[in-house]
Amino acid sequence: MDFDMVAAALRRDTADVATYARVLTGTLADALPPGCVSVEYERSLGDRLRGREGDPRRVVVRLGERTLSLTAGTGRPVAEIHHEVRGVVLSRDQVTLDVWVRALAEELVTQADADARAAEALRRLVAGG
Repeated sequence: MDFDMVAAALRRDTADVATYARVLTGTLADALPPGCVSVEYERSLGDRLRGREGDPRRVVVRLGERTLSLTAGTGRPVAEIHHEVRGVVLSRDQVTLDVWVRALAEELVTQADADARAAEALRRLVAGG
């Protein structure tokens, strides 16, 4: 799988946390090990009364020793990459969205190299569906 193609596909229409939440829990669900993506929602009173999830506030992807988080902020999302070993955060770096996307693409390509289902999910992402 071509790293640059995956990164370009992740950049498409991904200016907000809600879009990344949909991509990571929908299109890429088969590419990622179970439980490695979590989405935190912000629910208004109206959302609670109607039984809706609310708006995605934060997306966290845990792959190996890296944790990538994207949090809704004013304007563009706040992107962070954490290096963790056995649950202990050794480093926490706030990065640009482009650096975050490249790190996510790198992790996804690594995952696809080890798993045929992941490779197929990435092919669907790159193809736009």
